[in-house]
Amino acid sequence: VFSSKDVVKILHNQNFRLIDSRSADRYRGENETIDPVSGHIPDALSVPFAGNLGADGCFLSQKDLKTRFQQVLGDIPPERAVFYCGSGVTAAHNLLALKHAGLGDARLYAGSWSEWITNPDHPIRKGSE
Repeated sequence: VFSSKDVVKILHNQNFRLIDSRSADRYRGENETIDPVSGHIPDALSVPFAGNLGADGCFLSQKDLKTRFQQVLGDIPPERAVFYCGSGVTAAHNLLALKHAGLGDARLYAGSWSEWITNPDHPIRKGSE
């Protein structure tokens, strides 16, 4: 499990992937219905957890999940991927999907966005940057 201090250490480090598991509109800061501050952590990629599911509400096939996460990770090994969301719950969904895809284990920033925004020194981005 990653802490906010750990996340600060990997910001702007191209050897890690920071992945936001919330919906794309929350990532962009357009529809924040839970937290008092909208946006995302700088350099985080938007990979909404709902993209792991098919129309039937079940996980996509192992092959499709593997393709999805390999596109996001590129040449970064899963153990250097850190997932977050609003409070850690939907990030865990992405972690499970990654494991189900056969790609191994990644890390969870459990405090997630709700914790990140409590420190005024933490940078915030809006939009799709």
